[in-house]
Amino acid sequence: MPALEVRPFRRADRDQLTDLVNMHVAAVVPGVSVSVNTVLGDLERQPGEFITDPWVAERTTLVAEQRRCVVAAAHLLRYRADAEVGETYRDSAEINWFVHRPTASHWPDSDRAADLLMRACLAQLARWDVRVRYADGALPAPLVHGLPRNWPHIRAVYERAGFRHTGDTEVILIARVADLPAHEPRPGVTVERTLGECGTRFTAYADARALGFVEVDTALARPERHARAAGLADIGNLHVDPAQHGTGLENWLLAQAADWLRLCGVDRLVAYETAAETAADTARLDLLAGAGFRELTRTDRGWEHRPG
Repeated sequence: MPALEVRPFRRADRDQLTDLVNMHVAAVVPGVSVSVNTVLGDLERQPGEFITDPWVAERTTLVAEQRRCVVAAAHLLRYRADAEVGETYRDSAEINWFVHRPTASHWPDSDRAADLLMRACLAQLARWDVRVRYADGALPAPLVHGLPRNWPHIRAVYERAGFRHTGDTEVILIARVADLPAHEPRPGVTVERTLGECGTRFTAYADARALGFVEVDTALARPERHARAAGLADIGNLHVDPAQHGTGLENWLLAQAADWLRLCGVDRLVAYETAAETAADTARLDLLAGAGFRELTRTDRGWEHRPG
């Protein structure tokens, strides 16, 4: 077999790296891909991570190359150890994302390339001499974070290297806007549209009292960052007064949001929920399923290096 080389990322790798990233994005979320500029920008700074990104002290990107082709890549971060950094991240480092071609007839040794790259990643984490080592799959694309179940080849690499899932599992759901509840009058209830915490907020009022609200973020498809993500939005928050549970108010709010999304040219809406561990989790998943959502994938968040 041709020799494998693990080395630092070079700018000349940018197109091949972007192709490799988009292969992994496409397995998680339909109709989304990222641009070369998005990938290069992510290697230098992550503007969406406005809390954690300022805590980063060092960044490095490594690739595995064979036959002049980038077959695997990883992006690593080291966080500062000072008091400004959140306790979980303080004096830590992480494999922010790791991608590699799965085994195929024309890449029979791709697992070996991935293991060699992982060995280099662990060596870099050791040189940084941090308190704790984490791993994730946070590619610079909407909905791609944690370790999606659609990447069993990446999970296998992490587990062989001694990383263990220690966090939560998140369910990502998707609905066609056309399948969301239809808008119907609700006597005595009005809706007000404002700017909310996570996007455009629709609040239901009765007698000047807020009954609940839903927020939708239609800014996922920033054109300077994503080559394809048009028509995609997500639910930032959905909350109703406990006294309104079972009254259909949640569906009514989703119908208000759906009307707005159609005006925005959005045809798909996504939502995030914790995997059913409590009765409340199950109830929210059932609510979304009844409103037209279906499970897109599950992603396991929180991986820590705990070699056996």
